Amino acid sequence: MTSDRRGLQPRKQPRQVRAELTRQRILDAAARVFAEYGYAAGTTNRIAERAGVSIGSLYQYYPNKDAILVELLTRHLDAGMAAAPLDQDDLLPESIEGIMRFYVRGAIENHRDDPQLLRVMMEQGPRAPELLERIAQDELRWIAYTRKLLGKHPEVRVTDVDVAARLVVSTVEMVVHRVMAGPGQVEVARFEEELVTMLTRYLTGCPTAAPGG
Repeated sequence: MTSDRRGLQPRKQPRQVRAELTRQRILDAAARVFAEYGYAAGTTNRIAERAGVSIGSLYQYYPNKDAILVELLTRHLDAGMAAAPLDQDDLLPESIEGIMRFYVRGAIENHRDDPQLLRVMMEQGPRAPELLERIAQDELRWIAYTRKLLGKHPEVRVTDVDVAARLVVSTVEMVVHRVMAGPGQVEVARFEEELVTMLTRYLTGCPTAAPGG
């Protein structure tokens, strides 16, 4: 993997519809190739062939496959933030159980399209400093927002809201990733129910979620 930050940046930002469609074809093809062959064998030649473009055309947009994977991961992070936007409390249910379900479901939806590709992105992708910084900043924003939600909610019974916020954010992200990208298949509805129940019981200190908030 390259350590040159410039090698992880797209070379060409499309300004025309046709160019944007070409870039999207390359990204879609790369997602399929990485999922099918893994990262090491997911060469730019295979990506270009799957996208129906020449290798020269691919290199006009991306200098290497590291840059392609960084963009796929960045889009994954963007989709996660869009699926469960911060500071829009009017979208949330009233009960803690409902709030946990809202965020758990959003995380699951963002991880379920192609678990094999997700595994490649998270475990084999380049560790670009700017990408690691983006991930860290997103996590800090989620923790701050969760702390605010828990601190004002009447159902919450934890003694340390700061620690609780960190636990909730890290649990949702890590557990959803591990289960959805892990080997084998899981019944998504059951997984969602169990994770929501676990978080709700921890936050409320009750054996079952408080009905109706």
